[in-house]
Amino acid sequence: MAVQYSKYQRVGVFVDVQNMFYSAKHLQKAKLNFAKLIEKAVNGRQLIRAICYVIENPDIDQSAFLEMLIKNGYEIKSKQLRMRADGSSKGDWDMGLAVDAVSLANKLDIVVLVSGDGDFADLVRHLQSRGVFVEAISFPESTNEDLVRVVDKYTPIERDMLIRRK
Repeated sequence: MAVQYSKYQRVGVFVDVQNMFYSAKHLQKAKLNFAKLIEKAVNGRQLIRAICYVIENPDIDQSAFLEMLIKNGYEIKSKQLRMRADGSSKGDWDMGLAVDAVSLANKLDIVVLVSGDGDFADLVRHLQSRGVFVEAISFPESTNEDLVRVVDKYTPIERDMLIRRK
């Protein structure tokens, strides 16, 4: 059965930036084209919110990247990378993204998760139980099978959504 889309459907896009950035870099030796990403995620429907969840590393200047996201219509939520006493680091937005998606669910018909993280499978089921259609966009090679199985629609990131160095 083909999915019917309407320009009246309200869409929220939630981007796990670290997950996408490192998948693009390590799997494809490329960068994700965030302009094409939002276009594919919205798919002619009514965009309500597009939020990018970013971990800021004090050693890396991300200002040009953040500016590009804003110019392409994304809101940015960021937090600092936390360094642990043992030298390892911690930084993820899974809970923040989930809380935002649940909080906005009553204003959305469709949630588009841009992540391959299987930890979001429970979030997907919860949103679906509230009548929200859930889509995921990610790199197939780094996407958890549970996530692909549970979403209503899965869209793999393909070459047309990447920026390769010359």
